This record gives sequence, C-alpha cells and structure tokens, in this order.
Amino acid sequence: MFCRTIKLLSLFFVLGVPALALAQTSAPAADTQARIAALEQAVRSAQAASANAQSAGDNAWMLTSAALVLLMTGPGLALFYGGLVRRKNILGTMMQSFAMMGLVTILWAIVGYSFAFGHGNVFMGGFEHLFLRGVSLNPNPDYAATIPEQTYMIYQLMFAIITPALIAGAFAERMKFSSMALFLSLWSLFVYCPMAHMVWGVGGLLNATGNHIPSLDFAGGTVVHITSGVSALICALYMGKRIGYPRTPMPPHSMVLSFIGACLLWVGWFGFNAGSALAASPLATSAFVNTHFATAAAALGWTIFEWLHNGKPTALGAISGAVAGLVAITPASGFVQPMSALFIGLAAGFVCSFMVFQVKARFGYDDSLDAFGVHGAGGTLGALLTGVFAASVINPIYGKGVPTGGIDGHWSQVLNQLAGVGMAWGISIVGTLVLLFVVDKIMGLRVAPEQEMAGLDLSQHGEEGYDFETT
Repeated sequence: MFCRTIKLLSLFFVLGVPALALAQTSAPAADTQARIAALEQAVRSAQAASANAQSAGDNAWMLTSAALVLLMTGPGLALFYGGLVRRKNILGTMMQSFAMMGLVTILWAIVGYSFAFGHGNVFMGGFEHLFLRGVSLNPNPDYAATIPEQTYMIYQLMFAIITPALIAGAFAERMKFSSMALFLSLWSLFVYCPMAHMVWGVGGLLNATGNHIPSLDFAGGTVVHITSGVSALICALYMGKRIGYPRTPMPPHSMVLSFIGACLLWVGWFGFNAGSALAASPLATSAFVNTHFATAAAALGWTIFEWLHNGKPTALGAISGAVAGLVAITPASGFVQPMSALFIGLAAGFVCSFMVFQVKARFGYDDSLDAFGVHGAGGTLGALLTGVFAASVINPIYGKGVPTGGIDGHWSQVLNQLAGVGMAWGISIVGTLVLLFVVDKIMGLRVAPEQEMAGLDLSQHGEEGYDFETT
C-alpha cells in the first residue's frame, strides 16, 4: 500500500505538475492572443474611420469647389462681361454665359465626360461613359481615389461650362444667339473635350503622368485659357469688327457690375485652382495661396503699366489685371512656391496689359472684351512659366526627389510646356475655324446691321436690361 502511494505521488509529479503548469500558462497566453486580436480590430476600425473621414472631408471640399467654379460663370463672368458691353447688349451678353450653364451640362452628361475622361486614344476619350454609364458613387482611382466619381465628374463639368463662355467676350455685341449656342456647343465637344483628355485624361498625349509628352497644367492653363483665348481671337478675326469700331467710342456701360463680377471671379477661382488638388490637402493650400498672391501682383502690374501708359490708374485696368493674374497662375498654382507665384502674377499684369494696349491697337482686331489679350496671352505665359518655376518640393509629380521644373534643374520641362502650348494653339485655331465655317454656312453667324444697331437685347431676346420709363 505504501509503495503504491509512493508510485502515485511520483506519477503526479512527473505528469500532473507539468500539466498544471501548462494549464496555468495557457490561460494568460489565450488572453494575450485575444487582446492582440482586439487591438488589431481596433486599429483596422480606426484606419477605416480615418479613411472615411478623409473621404468625407475631401468630398465636402470638392463639392464646395464645384459650386465655386459654377459661381465663376454665373454670376461672375456674366456680370464681368455684362458690365463691359454697351447698355443695349447686357442681357444678350449675360445670356451667353447662362446658356452655357444649361447646354454644356446636358452635352457633358450625354457624351462630353466620356470624350474627356473615358479610355480612348492619346487624343480623345471613348464612349465608355456615354450617358454617364459607369460613373458611380464609388471613387475612380484613375482620377481621384478618395471622392465619388460623380463628384469628380460634376467638378470637371464646371470647367467645361466656363471655358466656351469665355470665348463670348471676343464676339460680344454681334453674334446671333442661335449661332452662338450651336457654335459653342460644338466647340465644347470637339475642341475642349479632346484638349481636356490630352492633358488630364488617362493615356492622354500631354498627361504629366503618362509616357508621351509630360506637360504640366494643374488647373487649366492650356485646357481652359489658351483654348478659349486663341479661339476668341479666331472668332474676332473671322467675324470682323463691330459697326463703328474703332471710330465710335464703346466704353463699358457699368463698371460697377464688372467690378462685382471680377471680385466674384477672384473668389470662385479658389475652387478652380485649389479644388484641382482633388482633396482637402496641403497641395490645395499651396494652390490657394499661389492663386491669391499672383492675382494681387497682376492687378498691381496692370495698374502700374496703365498709369504709365495713360496717366491714370482705372478700375477697369485693376480688375482686368486681377483676371490676368488668375489666368496666368492657373497652370502653375499646384506646382510653384509663393514667391514664384508673385513673379508670375506681376509678369502677367505687364504682358497682358501690353497685349491689350499695344498689340491689339497695332493690329486693329476687335476682340470686344479682350478675351485673347487676357486669356490667350495670360494662359500662354503662365503655361511656359510653369515649366520654369515648378518645384518638386511643392508637387513631386515625377517622383520624390525627381526635378520638376527649371529651378529644379529640369529645364527640358520648358520644352514640354512649349509642346503643350503649341498643341493647344493648333487645335484651337483649326477647330474654331472649321466650326465657324460650318455654322456660318448653316445659319449665318452675325446679326443683321439694323439688329446690331438696336442691340442684342431687343433683336435676340425681345427685352431690355434697363427700363427707364417705368416709375
């Protein structure tokens, strides 16, 4: 009996004690594993919440930016252009901007977005997004990974709206409303959309992240301003001068309206440029700061040039200079540093005022509201200076530490910019000439002389902007 007890105790120490120890240690181990799993789940939840918060913040900024860009067309551009024409043409001029808000929206939904941002060839997108097919509330990582593609689509629509509306400044006071509607609708599809695809679309010829000609255009220097400005010049040359120009004085009828419009353009342009970061990010801050600095510098530059040229600084000169600065900084806004933005703005003020006061007078073309002198010249200048001042410290678009522009030592970028400018000029000249010729043959472009004398308000719309007889 005693021996048996000794054997049992020995067996307990051999087998039981290790088992008891294992049981005692396995419980903490299991508890540790559970805690690790819970921590991993918490990290995943925090990451998801952070991603959701980023997406929500980015989406809120982009929807706000889209609204700001629409504000640039109506009321911004409508008031700016409307005040610059004679009183008898204010409604006709404002209607041209308003018409683009409606017509281009419909075209964009049907086919325009697909032409600009669908997968196609190096010149134009395809038909994959016809009638917005496949444009969902999920992000499209090809363009913006943190916002719904519909947000991206509607934001880009606002660019497509204002671009043809800018051209109207060149043929103000003399084109039929019906002809304007057809011409600018066709222009938005066959000039704007291909240019947008080449610069911003996946696989585009001038896309900075593609494998062809990397041309830098952050927010539309080539896509918006060169195309509209050069097309404006072609329109002015094709249609000829207004009756009485330049012998008959044709001053702005309301500088107050134009002043308000220019200020609205300045505010809306923050959505235009800072919104092009496609996120509520430090890059958006950089574009915002650069936009403001360049605009202020350009307003000063134009004012100084006009003061020296005419002996007095005018409100018209100041607001024209501000718009010139907004134009010039557009392609560079997300690539340059603030001091570079000041220089670009100051240069735009001098160059654009020279184009308006000297070049336009020397050649005698009737660019009614100086669409070419501001947008064509300013967009060209800004695109080229982007190649000079683009800095990788602001936007390392070619990779971290890889030089971006001339000041980084990458001077060949200026040649890439020149190629982008040349492409924008070429497609604008050829496309505009062809479309003007076609519309002219179909329905005629210009109002009759007696209608032009009466004004577009009465002849095209049967109403007047001002009724001085009603008490």
